[in-house]
Amino acid sequence: MLGATPLPHLSVVVPCYNGADRLPAALAQLTAWLEAQPYDAELILVDDCSGPAAAQVLREFATGRAGVTLLRNDPNGGKGVSVGRGLRAGRAPYRVFTDADLAYPPSEINKILRDLEAGNGVAIACRVLPESRYEMSPSFFHYLYTRHIMSRVFNALVRLVLLREVRDTQAGLKGFTAAAVETVFPRVTIPRFGFDVEALFIAQKKGFTVKQTAVHFRYDEEPTSVSFAQSAFVMAGEVLQVRLNDWRGRYD
Repeated sequence: MLGATPLPHLSVVVPCYNGADRLPAALAQLTAWLEAQPYDAELILVDDCSGPAAAQVLREFATGRAGVTLLRNDPNGGKGVSVGRGLRAGRAPYRVFTDADLAYPPSEINKILRDLEAGNGVAIACRVLPESRYEMSPSFFHYLYTRHIMSRVFNALVRLVLLREVRDTQAGLKGFTAAAVETVFPRVTIPRFGFDVEALFIAQKKGFTVKQTAVHFRYDEEPTSVSFAQSAFVMAGEVLQVRLNDWRGRYD
C-alpha cells in the first residue's frame, strides 16, 4: 500500500519531464496499483525542470498525498540525473524506476521486485527475451521496426565494448537494492540516456548480479525515429566514454 511509513518495502521512482496531458492518468494508474499491493511503498516523482503546466500537475498531485514525494531539478539535468536523485532519495531496501509514460504496466514492477528479493543486486526489464510481449497500434509498425533495428545495433555495440551478457540496456524499468544504489549512482557521470549503460557497467564491475526479466510493454504513442537516431549517435559516444572512464580508474 502507498502511505506514510517509517520504512517502505519498495521505493518507486518516476522521472518526469513535461507531458502535462498524460501525467494525470499515468499517475492515477500507478498510485491505484501501489495502493492495492500487500507491502508498504513510497512514490518519488522527480520533475526535471518541466514547463509550467506539467510542473503544476505534479505539484497538485503530490501535495498532501501520503507516501508521495516530489523533487524538482533546476536547471534541467537529464534523465540520468533524475533517476539517480530519485533512487538515492528512496528509503526502501528495494528501489525501482519506471518511465512516466507507463510503457510497462505497473504490474510489471512486481517482476523486478521479485528478482531483487531473490538476491540480485540489479533487475532489469529485457524486451528482447522470447517471453516478452508488446502491444502496439498497427500504425506504429514503421517506427517499431526502425527502433528495433537501431536498438539491436546499439546493444550489439554495448555487448562488444562493455556488457557482454546484457541484452537490453535501455528499457525504462529497472530495479536496484539499496546497497547497489549507494555503490553505483555516486559513480555515474553520464546525465542523460546513456546513464543506463554506465550504471549497469558499474554494477557488474562492483560484483552485483544483473538479472534480466521478460516483460509486457506497449506503445501508446509514437516518438519520432529522427530523435531516436540522434540520441543513438550520442549514446554510442557515451558507451565509448564509459570504457575510457574505466581505463582511467574512474569507477574504482
